[in-house]
Amino acid sequence: MKLPHSTEPVIHGERIDLHHLAADDLIALHANPEDISIYRSHTYRNPYRVLVDGPSPVRWRAPQVLENPACNKWFIRWMVLRATNEIVGSISFHAPPDASGMIEIGLGVHEEFRRKGFAREALIGMWSWACEHDEVRTLRYTVDPNNEPSVELVKSFGFSHVGQQIDEEDGPEDMYEMSATDFRARHMTT
Repeated sequence: MKLPHSTEPVIHGERIDLHHLAADDLIALHANPEDISIYRSHTYRNPYRVLVDGPSPVRWRAPQVLENPACNKWFIRWMVLRATNEIVGSISFHAPPDASGMIEIGLGVHEEFRRKGFAREALIGMWSWACEHDEVRTLRYTVDPNNEPSVELVKSFGFSHVGQQIDEEDGPEDMYEMSATDFRARHMTT
């Protein structure tokens, strides 16, 4: 099957841009993380080897895209630091919105760029983009309860703790949610 090379528009933050990874590039990254061809037609580069080294959501997203290429619109975006054109992290929804309109997000920021506000900037961008889609009614963020910076971050947005789930890989995760309506009212400017 030939996968599309189309991408969603770039989401611009104050200091970072969120560049969507095309379906064919996602599959190429999954097949061979060292394949630099996915960067050739872009101005950004990946010196910190984001999604190349260590744990990566690519292994979960690639099978989803192979099953349904249209779902890729909800998936991985590089966090590109505009000042240097370097990839400093990634952000992705776990799946398209479910039947109730809930969409869950995950992100990772390279260790050299943590605690500098990039996660907040990326979350605002992705959640704002998602809230432009009528099928999105609930935003969910799950986090290890011992990850104090991430817990502080989601609480700072005003998300409510709604329970806990057991992730088969990560163990217990606290679940935080906010309605898309509340997010628009609190965090999106018109």
